Parts: sequence; structure tokens; C-alpha cells
Amino acid sequence: MHTIDLAYVGRGLHEELAAYVADQQDYYADEGVHVALRDGCAWDDERLRRCATIGLGRALLSRLTDGTPWVALTVNTHRPLFWFLARPGPTTLADLAGKRLAVHAPGTAPGCFARIVLRQAGLDPDRDVHSVVRAPGDYGLDLRGLHDGSIDAAYVGSTMAPEAVAAEHGWRLLAWVGDHFRIPTVGVAVDPTHIRPDDPAVQAVVRAHRRALQVIHNDPDTTVRYIRTFLGGQTAEEARAHYETFIAPYFTTDGQVDAKVGESAIAAVAAELGVPATLTAAEIYRTATTAP
Repeated sequence: MHTIDLAYVGRGLHEELAAYVADQQDYYADEGVHVALRDGCAWDDERLRRCATIGLGRALLSRLTDGTPWVALTVNTHRPLFWFLARPGPTTLADLAGKRLAVHAPGTAPGCFARIVLRQAGLDPDRDVHSVVRAPGDYGLDLRGLHDGSIDAAYVGSTMAPEAVAAEHGWRLLAWVGDHFRIPTVGVAVDPTHIRPDDPAVQAVVRAHRRALQVIHNDPDTTVRYIRTFLGGQTAEEARAHYETFIAPYFTTDGQVDAKVGESAIAAVAAELGVPATLTAAEIYRTATTAP
């Protein structure tokens, strides 16, 4: 049996769902690979590049800024699972002008996505919004800040169903990033300097994840049951509504990339980072085939 380390670089459904389904359904074992799932959230890029990684957004930022030759071999979705959640008052993203927003750092993938979406709403994220920068996590401190009024809004990830949280507390879901910015995100990527894309272990993981994508589309009951392990604070009905709204319509069925989305995303991310867009979608997203 082959072995491989597979690192996630964020927490929640966005990063972990396909890998979790593949593990629970024994697809890794079926494909002849033992996968050690590693928490790479706090790892530096040098350590991360010695593993396969789920985080395609971080891989793209790394390739654009430091030239690490990451290649993505399967793509789970083109719609990032991040949301802007606000206390009563703001009703649109533009209303965040002058407000305190808890958000990821600009140099992180989710932080970069947030800035792109804020600019689309006519806001300069460095001047028009009071950013409270914090590291990715379970967002519990953000919810506490919304409760006590120390922040006005938070940019949150998929460790919760934010629409259910907003309804419970009388808050407002201002925007889903996936409605405003599309980018090939979460899947499997490797740095060929250390791990060959055609390595049998890598290809086994890719096949297992693509089988998991089929479960996500074709077996809602099983998928919702798995989703509830991530959304422990939500009811079964809320978990199913979250799945039907944000997961089922937008996760890929086969791990393939939309090249046009990839090209526009590379241009947008490079512009936000202030670096040249030195690569094409075809150079980083190589999802066309997998070895048997």
C-alpha cells in the first residue's frame, strides 16, 4: 500500500469535506493508499510543500509570490465557502464603511478573497474598513465579538452554517464570497519539486476524492450526516439546508477545473497581491487525467 501526507490549511467543510468522505467511505483503502491527514494551518510554505495539500488558494498565492511550482490535480469547487456576517445595522457590503471587520490577513488566501470582494463593493479594505486581523480558526471569538459589540462584522468560514447562526442571533448574512468571486479552490495539489503529480499515491488520493465528490452529489443523506460532524452547533435541518444551498449546487462532480474561472481568478489574485500574473490556468490546474 502507498502512503502520503495530505495537509489541510484551513478548517471546516471548505477544506475537509471531500477528504472526510473519502476516508469514511474507505475510498483511500480501496485505492491502495494510506493517507495521513495533517493540520498544516500554521505550517510555513517550506514544510507544506513536502506534502500534498488540499488548499488550492494558498497554493496559487505561493506560486504567484514566491514561484513555488504547485500544480492542482483535482478541484472540489470554484466558489469559496466564506461569508460576511454582521450585527444589525449594515445591510450590504458597502455599509461596512467605517465599521470594524474581523478578517484574515491580506497575504492569506481567504484574506485576499475578502479584499477582492470588498473592492467590488466599492470599499478600499485599507482605508474604508477598520480591519481586526486574526488567524483562521473556528471563529468562536468572532461570534463573541459580534455578541458584545467589539466588532461590527466578521468574515467567517465553514466551521458553522453562518445563515443559521445569523437567523438565531438576529444578525445579517451580508454576502457569500462564492456569489462574488470564483476561483478553483480546495482539492489536491503537489509541488513537483518534492512529489511527482503522477506518483501512485497522489493519483490514488485524486481518485478517492473524485469518488467522494460523487457521494456528495448522489447521496445527500450520507453527505448531510457527515456534514453534521463539522456543524455540531446546527440542527439536522440546518445542516441539510446548508448542503442544499452552498454544497450540492457548486461542488464539482468530477474534480475538473473551469479554465475560464481559473484565468480570471489568477488575474484578480495577482492584481490584489500587486504581483505579475506570470502563469496560465493550464500551468497550475492540471485536472484532465488521472492514472489508473
